[in-house]
Amino acid sequence: MRKLLLVVAAALCSAACTTTVAGTPKAAPTPTVTGPSGQISQYFGNLNVAGSKGPGPQREFLRETQHPDFTGDLCDLGDLTLREEPAMSTLRRDAKWRPQGGSKPRGDVYVVAVSVSVLRNGAALGEQIGLERLVLLDGKVYGFAPCPTG
Repeated sequence: MRKLLLVVAAALCSAACTTTVAGTPKAAPTPTVTGPSGQISQYFGNLNVAGSKGPGPQREFLRETQHPDFTGDLCDLGDLTLREEPAMSTLRRDAKWRPQGGSKPRGDVYVVAVSVSVLRNGAALGEQIGLERLVLLDGKVYGFAPCPTG
């Protein structure tokens, strides 16, 4: 009887191992960028892709993502581009922040530590580490275009 049970168990195992499933395999879906952390990380990725294409595409990206309450505060970086690397582990809400001389922006303000490289024709001119504020408003991330300081 014991031998019979072992033979039946072995047969069931081998049958289960050779069973095929009808259909066509599909790749797993690409994860979507969700939540403030994912959206803000994507913002920096898009900023850097635009910068890798040159000053014009990055200038356009910065114009399109400028907070709508501060569209008059754009600066021209000329022939410079930026590469920004955020330390996402430092991301936090910053509900009390206001731009210098401005009112509180609409939306949820976040602050993150960022390493910024200033580039000309792909060559690094300088690097700075600082804090950057971004705003999540109506499901979109907005920033404040950087202005060179003299």
